[in-house]
Amino acid sequence: MRAGGGVHEWGTAIDGPFRARYMRFVIEVLRGQAQVDFVPNALTGVVFSAGLCAAGWEFGLYGLAGTAAGTATARLLGVDRDRITAGLEGFNACLVAVGCAVLLGACHLSTALLALAAAALVTVLTAAVARLLATWQLPTFTLPFCMTASALTIAAPGFPRIWHEEAGPAALPRAADGPVPLTFSDLWHGFFANIGQIFFMPQWYVGLIFLLGLFLAGRRAGVLACVGSVVGLLTAWALGTPAEQVAEGVAGYNAVLVTMALCGVVLVADAWSLAYAVAGAAAATFLHPALAALFAPSGGHAFTWPFVLVALVFLAAAPAFPRLRRV
Repeated sequence: MRAGGGVHEWGTAIDGPFRARYMRFVIEVLRGQAQVDFVPNALTGVVFSAGLCAAGWEFGLYGLAGTAAGTATARLLGVDRDRITAGLEGFNACLVAVGCAVLLGACHLSTALLALAAAALVTVLTAAVARLLATWQLPTFTLPFCMTASALTIAAPGFPRIWHEEAGPAALPRAADGPVPLTFSDLWHGFFANIGQIFFMPQWYVGLIFLLGLFLAGRRAGVLACVGSVVGLLTAWALGTPAEQVAEGVAGYNAVLVTMALCGVVLVADAWSLAYAVAGAAAATFLHPALAALFAPSGGHAFTWPFVLVALVFLAAAPAFPRLRRV
């Protein structure tokens, strides 16, 4: 672009193309954050960043830095441009980086360096998993994140320069305890926290910000997130999950992801896929305590394993049901 007198608006002949490439990368990073909830929308990514910053500026910084590291790694390795443009190379890296901040302490230099390295590594893992699952025409979802995050939490206590707690996280699985009856406050806190916990954030107001970001991307995305949250709440209540876990969103965040994935993201959104998604959401809520018990020696972090396992099983079965159609 030129201003009056033939002088380049940005000062030099290279500023225009450089700025264009820079802005394209920024948009790819923001889309990568939004893709955590299956939305390739840069404005939603901005809202998600705001939500993370509402929980703590360091979480917002880790989210952006991790997504940028994963996206940049994909660019350097020559990953298909369409995947990068859609943000598909950033969301696993975003979750890995935020997970490091939450679980290892955001204020440590070792955490920051590990988060960046893991965000880059998860790009390689994504490619490997994608090639394996392509045989069955299945998406990777957050499987690369789950594998990376589980490896980090299991290994971290063995490295004093990474693990800054006084004791290791090892614990034996035990029965859930605490009051079960839900108050109205538990319900509405849990409704929003189910959405926030996808990013490890238990604050209800963070979940509300994320939900606003989803509605900004499209009404269907927001409505399906709400449906998934309600299914997670009802299933947790029916099974007698302790009220504290319900209010913090621990019991229901996988239900949100399953509902969105099975109705509209991979399967065509209609009444059949919605019913299928609701069944999957309930199954993921039921599976969460089992996986938390399995990972108890490493802190009991189920991450999004329930979502990944249920969604992949339901999608693998989908071709057997003619009423379910792939997008």
